[in-house]
Amino acid sequence: MSGSVDTIYAVVLAGGRGTRLWPRSRQDRPKQFADITGHGSTMLQETVERLHPLIPVDRVYVITGERYAALVREQLPQLPAENVLVEPSGRDTAPAIGLALVHLARRDPEAVMAILPADHLIADAAGFRQVLQAAARVAREGYLVTLGIEPHSPHTGYGYIQRGEPLLIAGETTVYTVRRFLEKPDRSMAQRFLEEGGYYWNGGIFVCQLATMRAEIERQLPTLDAVLREISAALGTSEEAAVLARVWPQAPRVSIDYGVMEQARRVAVVPMDVGWNDVGSWAALHQVLPTDANGNITVGGDHLAVGSHDTVVYGSSDRLIVTIGVEDLIVVDTGDVLLICPRDRAQDVKVVVEQLQRQRREEYL
Repeated sequence: MSGSVDTIYAVVLAGGRGTRLWPRSRQDRPKQFADITGHGSTMLQETVERLHPLIPVDRVYVITGERYAALVREQLPQLPAENVLVEPSGRDTAPAIGLALVHLARRDPEAVMAILPADHLIADAAGFRQVLQAAARVAREGYLVTLGIEPHSPHTGYGYIQRGEPLLIAGETTVYTVRRFLEKPDRSMAQRFLEEGGYYWNGGIFVCQLATMRAEIERQLPTLDAVLREISAALGTSEEAAVLARVWPQAPRVSIDYGVMEQARRVAVVPMDVGWNDVGSWAALHQVLPTDANGNITVGGDHLAVGSHDTVVYGSSDRLIVTIGVEDLIVVDTGDVLLICPRDRAQDVKVVVEQLQRQRREEYL
């Protein structure tokens, strides 16, 4: 089946572990399968819901690990069974995208695909769909397109994209060539990017024609290309599962950014300002959820705040959480774990996870 010029498919990457939102995000139910904001939907469900009606669910593919395939099917029962793609093991984003690519190519060789992480929040879903449409238009001209998030602060936790010359205007959106991708900067460099303008956060959202991405994989990642050729030849045969299991360990562990995007020949960036947030720590909830008069946020629990300010409380039980005279705290209660830390130390949750791993305390991971 060949898609029309307006047809876009989505590939949702749902294999990550999301350790920065521990203890809510755990090995058995990572961040993307949790309702982090208290809105009633998991991050995966919101990712798929915001695509409609631009990309209906039958054109959405979710790629995940064997451990989470059942969770994907449980949370997205409307998704066709064949649209859940399972990696035998995690090999980073380039092999995952390559696996989705060969499946999509069998269905629609001329397809344009949007590659989306499953664990991001976007406040303006309609605006996001408009950006995807603009990106798809450019992708059909043979570009690999990245969506650049308009920066609102000198953030040091993201890679950056520097735009080049204007390429075209799609609706109300100006699309630019990409001059270069930049690593996560220090504070002074991030401040310079913000002041100069023309730099965007790299949120890991890409749009491309299948043929364009496949040509770049062939050129830059020949080992992965060889793996994908074997998988592609076996699709739809009785040997499909056996071939996948045999060749998958040969795929290089490499991200799509390092493996393909940074050295690709034709790369464009579509700027967007749609309320994007990757919820990279508990402190990020202050950027995406409303607060009370004292700056406190309560999600999923019962919080009595007495003289408390700018504190995030995340509860998942019937237990009442009381804070008296505290400020700038994170409190997360999951029943078996109670996390308390200053908001400015929220990133250190990963240190706790590392210590638990060393101590082999699997019941808390």
